[in-house]
Amino acid sequence: MRERRLPVFGEWESVPERRDAAESRERILSAARELFERKGVDAVSMHEIGRAAGVGQGTLYRRFAHKGELCLALLRESIGRFTEEVAQEVEDEREPALKRLVRLLEQLASFTERNAALLGAVRDASGGERRTEIYQSPFYGWLRAVTIWLLGRAVERGEARGDLDVEAVADSVLAPLNVELYEFQRRKLGLEVERVVRALSGLLLEGLRARSVQPENGAGERESSSGGSEP
Repeated sequence: MRERRLPVFGEWESVPERRDAAESRERILSAARELFERKGVDAVSMHEIGRAAGVGQGTLYRRFAHKGELCLALLRESIGRFTEEVAQEVEDEREPALKRLVRLLEQLASFTERNAALLGAVRDASGGERRTEIYQSPFYGWLRAVTIWLLGRAVERGEARGDLDVEAVADSVLAPLNVELYEFQRRKLGLEVERVVRALSGLLLEGLRARSVQPENGAGERESSSGGSEP
């Protein structure tokens, strides 16, 4: 069997730009970054960004079709750091694959916490067919590929059930940490980050783990110590 390799994040394809176009793009991003830091992402309009950058609305919308696209561009630097950190953590084959999957979820929760405003703007700016844009981005594609890779390694090493459909399960693993649900749990329900991740990882591990694999850190003790027989 061919060994699975950790997917490499290839970044967004860069489209060649004229010098003046690249400069106006950078002015727009710089103006948006400054306005967002000062006023908050939700309070800033595209019109205000264009005015602060000194570019016309036509130029602004040629560079960025909507506010979510602009916010995604601002996220690229953070995404680059995040993917490097994740790769370092999950590549270590000495660790169980499911343990590395939990670590990925912890890192993703921290990333979402730090960038919730920009991620929320990407979501809010998307309507209709654009609602799925974030799932078609190189970032989500890479996250999904890494999750599939870890699930596949868990199956190969006997940690996870042999009948696991890793491609179908991957999106379900990532879905609870999408910004919409995450913000509801954090801001509306007041759940701590650690509690959100602990609940998700516990549920996933119980559902994914092969029956012959003993849970770590006391997980599953309730079942073994209940003393009762199944009905």
